[in-house]
Amino acid sequence: MVYLMGPGVGDENLFEAEHADEPEVETILGFRPTHAVNVSACANREIDHVATALLTATVMDVIGGVAKAELLDEQASFIAGLPGVVGIADDDWMALGTAEFLRSWVGHPAFRLVK
Repeated sequence: MVYLMGPGVGDENLFEAEHADEPEVETILGFRPTHAVNVSACANREIDHVATALLTATVMDVIGGVAKAELLDEQASFIAGLPGVVGIADDDWMALGTAEFLRSWVGHPAFRLVK
């Protein structure tokens, strides 16, 4: 699952309540996200994960925002060096990045989204 986050739109109180356990995000981004668009495949095949990441990158091209991708064990070590990574948070369980990050991650041999 990938989330897109941006400033200035939506119910800030609701968003803050849902993401209260992620204080690092605002520090890394330099703004307080106020809404999210969730994109998920809810399937376990590789093509489903690739399609979800690429669809998210395409949506980002249109509406902007930052992708928040939940990570599996050991993914943070190689993701941190990919183009478009804004930061790694939540003790290496979350990557924040641009559409470029999602597209470059899809091309990595260890690419996999958290279901």
